[in-house]
Amino acid sequence: MNHKFRPGQNVRLLGGMLHRQVTEGPWEIVRQLPYTDGDFQYRIKSGREVCERVVRESEIEVMRR
Repeated sequence: MNHKFRPGQNVRLLGGMLHRQVTEGPWEIVRQLPYTDGDFQYRIKSGREVCERVVRESEIEVMRR
């Protein structure tokens, strides 16, 4: 299995309870993280927030223009 997203790629968070108070995209993939609990994880960063976040691959999608 391989990561679906790569560092530098812009993504958006999918809707849901977990991300209700999160800044809208785009979010940039900062780093790929290991496969954990059935899903790859990523460290992501928004230009509008100070902190980075960790998300599962199933919680993000490619940012479409």
